[in-house]
Amino acid sequence: MRRVVRQSKFRHVFGQAVKNDQCYDDIRVSRVTWDSSFCAVNPRFVAIIVEASGGGAFLVLPLHKTGRIDKSYPTVCGHTGPVLDIDWCPHNDQVIASGSEDCTVMVWQIPENGLTLSLTEPVVILEGHSKRVGIVAWHPTARNVLLSAGCDNAVIIWNVGTGEALITLDDMHSDMIYNVSWNRNGSLICTASKDKKVRVIDPRKQEIVAEKEKAHEGARPMRAIFLADGNVFTTGFSRMSERQLALWNPKNMQEPIALHEMDTSNGVLLPFYDPDTSIIYLCGKGDSSIRYFEITDESPYVHYLNTFSSKEPQRGMGYMPKRGLDVNKCEIARFFKLHERKCEPIIMTVPRKSDLFQDDLYPDTAGPEASLEAEEWFEGKNADPLLISLKHGYVPGKNRDLKVVKKNLLDNKPAVNKKGGLIGPAKGMADGVGAMQNEAKLDEILKEIKSIKDTICNQDERISKLEQQMAKIAA
Repeated sequence: MRRVVRQSKFRHVFGQAVKNDQCYDDIRVSRVTWDSSFCAVNPRFVAIIVEASGGGAFLVLPLHKTGRIDKSYPTVCGHTGPVLDIDWCPHNDQVIASGSEDCTVMVWQIPENGLTLSLTEPVVILEGHSKRVGIVAWHPTARNVLLSAGCDNAVIIWNVGTGEALITLDDMHSDMIYNVSWNRNGSLICTASKDKKVRVIDPRKQEIVAEKEKAHEGARPMRAIFLADGNVFTTGFSRMSERQLALWNPKNMQEPIALHEMDTSNGVLLPFYDPDTSIIYLCGKGDSSIRYFEITDESPYVHYLNTFSSKEPQRGMGYMPKRGLDVNKCEIARFFKLHERKCEPIIMTVPRKSDLFQDDLYPDTAGPEASLEAEEWFEGKNADPLLISLKHGYVPGKNRDLKVVKKNLLDNKPAVNKKGGLIGPAKGMADGVGAMQNEAKLDEILKEIKSIKDTICNQDERISKLEQQMAKIAA
């Protein structure tokens, strides 16, 4: 029997590091012992967590700012402890969230052309964790919804637009949370924890939908991410410390759909997933390679494609969203590999002879527009990402500034009960109270405007009198 090779347009994907002058050099990458990727990328900027004396900081560089980065280059440095995780907002390329050892989450607005001065004032500080915050993840489809998870084993979901914690899941995990992943429409999250369980959670109902004990038997950290079809992909270690990857169906988590053993290296495997091509890239911390696999509906479900190898081990890795890729060069992924002192882009390409747009490689992909407002999502609505075509390349549009409107504590905000229902006053009554408060606020603002105008008039008169006196003296 002649073995037939499986047909796949991604069989010949190859990786290539860019030339030295297109790297970002002389960066002191953070040495903090935490298994996050230390790097976040979008079509405008690359952000990298760096070493900082007295507090925590990260660099934000415009993508074109390659070459040697000056030691005095401004940083984002408002945290009082090391920064552990950063994540760009998918709906605004100038907004980034950071979680830190100082137990806070901060959300920052980066100027359109990058930083000229160090940024110390965040748009909003989100305080609610009692231990360090190691994970931050934006909601994929709802505007201004941010998830954070800390070493207090709690997951908090924030409405960044008001600075409020609207959902707190603090009794679901008995041990440290290694990672959290949203599903495609943001209705569920999956988590991997130190207690060796993988959980699928409905955050608004505050209930565990599915869980698997000992998804991987080894003691070293696991990772779990959602795929576009609703399945869960995990990486971890066997009892013999071999690295494993597995595919699970949340409707039946007794047995994995697929389980593969890879090697005996001890670096944690960070998975990066492209829902458009169903390719998963695995980057091990401390490895010098990126392995990639295609996920399909046919056995063995997880198909090994190839390995990109280099000489230097990686300290962390950034992954560019699809809209930031060069479609004219058949680029299907771009990684930003962190070395000890530099960041090196690696480009994954499908070899094609034609220069035309390859629509089979670039189906419509998630665009930068949010499908829902935060309030709609918290009320129970779901929506898939709004898709855009990459046929003519992606041109970043103008981003609106992130505005945070702190709610008056006297406002009747609905509390979330343990079972996940929103407990609030009767709608009519709440509306009436809200209207009265709005009127009172309006009066207050009008009074303030009037007093400021009066002050300005008085000052104008005073200035004109002083000018007359000066003119007399000069004459």
